Amino acid sequence: MSHDTFDDQAAAYALDALDGAERATFEAHLAAGCARCEATLRESREALAAVALQAPPAVPPPEVKAALMQRVGAAASRPRQRRELQRTWLRWTAATAAAMIVGGFLTGMYVAARYERELGRVARETSRIREDLRHEEAALQARVAAYQTVVELLRDPATRVVAMAGAGPNPQAHGRVVWHQAAGGQVLVANLPPAPEGKAYEMWTIAGGKPTPAGMFQADPSGQALHRMPGGTGPVEVFAVTLEPAAGVPAPTGPIVLASSK
Repeated sequence: MSHDTFDDQAAAYALDALDGAERATFEAHLAAGCARCEATLRESREALAAVALQAPPAVPPPEVKAALMQRVGAAASRPRQRRELQRTWLRWTAATAAAMIVGGFLTGMYVAARYERELGRVARETSRIREDLRHEEAALQARVAAYQTVVELLRDPATRVVAMAGAGPNPQAHGRVVWHQAAGGQVLVANLPPAPEGKAYEMWTIAGGKPTPAGMFQADPSGQALHRMPGGTGPVEVFAVTLEPAAGVPAPTGPIVLASSK
């Protein structure tokens, strides 16, 4: 057998294109220690690796394919030309495989990026919903506790219910004070706009014309508010609410937004 045949088989073997008897014959020849075939095999594998790292090539032009096919017809009489042809197609095949690999990799990266963005959006939306639910649950628990306080206060005959009407900039507001002189009271407010930034509503108990601070509170976006007032302040003639700095003040400085009648 001519060694040119082994040269051809080395290029095909690098592409894993030998089967059956040809593969067994070439592997036996290679095992016998043929330095020439080892060099050809190494060169073919290096060519494959180099082509795979290059940018995806274009499909070979029709004239190139026609020229290669013409050389195929004369390959039987020209072994070295056949080997060159085989190597040429080897490069085109490797380049096509490399293009497919790179294209698949880029497509996978694009799909993965979109998937990660969607997961991030869902995670943020889920976190927001959970936070809203926690706030709603806390508000509901506070409201239930306030109603329980009102029920307890109303069981005592000494408890009185005092109405408050809107005043100044909030005539539409209204409220109720369930008040017990010793135990304190619960204020329920409606239609009171949320306080501006840096501001809050301050509750006052007034007796003999002297106002006493009774705590700060905020109205929610729906205009409702609940506020627990301490007891033990003595008789109260008037209840009032003013708009004050958020830290509170010892004496009223802002406009009255809610007040009871004497």
